Amino acid sequence: PSTKLKLLGVDVGSIGDAHGATPGSRSYRFIGEADGSYRRLVLSADGTRVLGAVLVGDNAYYDTILQYVQNGVKPPQDPAVLILPRGEGAELLGADALPDTAMICSCHNVTKGAICSSIDEGCAELGALKQATKASSGCGGCAALLKSVFETELEARGITVDRSLCEHFSYTRQELYSLVRVHGIQTFEELMAPYGNGGLGCDICKPVVGSIMASAWNKPITDPLYIPLQDTNDTFMANMQKNGTYSVVPRIAGGEITPEKLIVLGQVAKKYNLYTKITGGQRIDLFGAQLDHLPDIWNELLDAGFETGHAYGKSTRTVKSCVGSTWCRYGVQDSVGKALDLENRYKGLRAPHKLKFAVSGCTRECAEAQSKDVGVIATEHGWNLYVCGNGGMRPRHAELFATDLDADTLVKYIDRFLMFYIRTADKLQRTSVWRENLEGGLDYLKDVIIKDSLGICEELERQMQLVVDRYQCEWRNALTDREKLKRFRTFVNDSRPDPNIRTVPERDQVRPADNLPETITSGGPSNWASLCKQDDLVEKSGVVAWYEGNQIALFYLPETEGKSSRVYAIDNHDPFSNANVIGRGIMGDLKGHLVVASPLYKQHFRLEDGQCLEDPAVRLRTWDARLEGGKVQIKAKTVEAVSDLVSV
Repeated sequence: PSTKLKLLGVDVGSIGDAHGATPGSRSYRFIGEADGSYRRLVLSADGTRVLGAVLVGDNAYYDTILQYVQNGVKPPQDPAVLILPRGEGAELLGADALPDTAMICSCHNVTKGAICSSIDEGCAELGALKQATKASSGCGGCAALLKSVFETELEARGITVDRSLCEHFSYTRQELYSLVRVHGIQTFEELMAPYGNGGLGCDICKPVVGSIMASAWNKPITDPLYIPLQDTNDTFMANMQKNGTYSVVPRIAGGEITPEKLIVLGQVAKKYNLYTKITGGQRIDLFGAQLDHLPDIWNELLDAGFETGHAYGKSTRTVKSCVGSTWCRYGVQDSVGKALDLENRYKGLRAPHKLKFAVSGCTRECAEAQSKDVGVIATEHGWNLYVCGNGGMRPRHAELFATDLDADTLVKYIDRFLMFYIRTADKLQRTSVWRENLEGGLDYLKDVIIKDSLGICEELERQMQLVVDRYQCEWRNALTDREKLKRFRTFVNDSRPDPNIRTVPERDQVRPADNLPETITSGGPSNWASLCKQDDLVEKSGVVAWYEGNQIALFYLPETEGKSSRVYAIDNHDPFSNANVIGRGIMGDLKGHLVVASPLYKQHFRLEDGQCLEDPAVRLRTWDARLEGGKVQIKAKTVEAVSDLVSV
């Protein structure tokens, strides 16, 4: 058995044969008298296997050693590097060292061996690999690891790895971020014109560029220029759930809340029939909100003093705290006050991935700061700063970055660290993975952030201050703009709710559809039927209309040089999730085809004929569509044209 614990504020870890009970086993030991740490590594008699380990004082080595033990990976030539201080050459286990039996995608039970086999059979593109193996088509949590294994295996076969973001940009995310910063680029079109390869963009590059723009300039993501770039969560400022409803998570900075606000949350949940849950970040999550209810829910929450919690974005999420010196007999600093300061400073900050913080009032560490991207622990002389922890799919202990900092220096270092991460990380890369891939490791990071070895710290601080100064509650911004509120309609031509929405299984209820209006009739399958006004459409994005019991997603391309405006009509039902969400997906182009990416599991459907690019057996129904006299009109296609429709 293997485990890691925290006893009276001290990390301890045990892996496998921790005490060397295996006959002939031999050990390596490291004793750090300065910090009171101890590490023991147990190897087999012939030195070919790592059998176990004991860790005291620092569990940052735990995950790497665990991989060696569980997967039977051959240790380095000098096994001692696995327990030496990181600055002395200890390395984390890379993708090339993982055995074929290592599980990469637990959703679909895809091993490294299966990935290698698919590459050997001709999968030379990441998209093709995902389609062949189903890896990363579930929760998506393995995307970064899958990409690392894929690129490592290609290079091992002598194949040049194309690190382009996608077919639309022959640059990495880091390079695009620099281009945006250096040239002051404000929109997707401004970036595409000189640096892109043409086209509309796709569900890879659009959200990345949208995130870069927000990190650089922090303008409202709900502005019309940015709406086509956003995934459904950022478009509607709420987390989409598996049935097409959304969760609402107002900010509760530092976990501190008044009785009055607690009552309001209960009243809102009861009024809108929402399922409530306390989150791991000390907030209250309200599940099951329908799209058209979101503005009403947020009106009530804003009136009560809440603001958006950015739980829907790749951004600062929460700053968890213990009660600190205010209440705890062991607390040496005001951890709640510090958590409030940090959360209010960094709220709204967009990043390559979500960011989680925590502040503990003493070394007993009740806020679990050492598993966070940014962790702060109080000392009698100030604050200790930890960075690059992760409690997610690939847990990683945060590393001690600086000790006994005063309040101003603490904020200065965090400013620099976060902006340096945003500047240099890959897309969807957590700080933990970024740190593992950072050449030079923690010592290099300290040189950059503390010693200003690159001469950029003043610039990083200015960039952070710009983001802080431009903060605004995105929901308040949306609720004061009638045009933006038009997006929050289930159907642009009908006031009914989605009749297929069911609430979470815990309540096993069906949301009723009261006072249903009359449906539009077509006058026959061969005639054109008017659905809505052209003004109801959103450029380069989707809306949904109701038509004789059908939910039809409408995607609109405005007139461009050489091409007239076009509208596409496709079934709103996602066959892979059985939720009506296609109209909320990202519109783009892939390999010359206009497509929409499902907002739930990212399958792509061609807009002209509904064909799923990932599964030839699945095809959505489409309608002929046109713009006539300022109205959107559709006509049913012939039976032959839709006879191969497959329902899942």
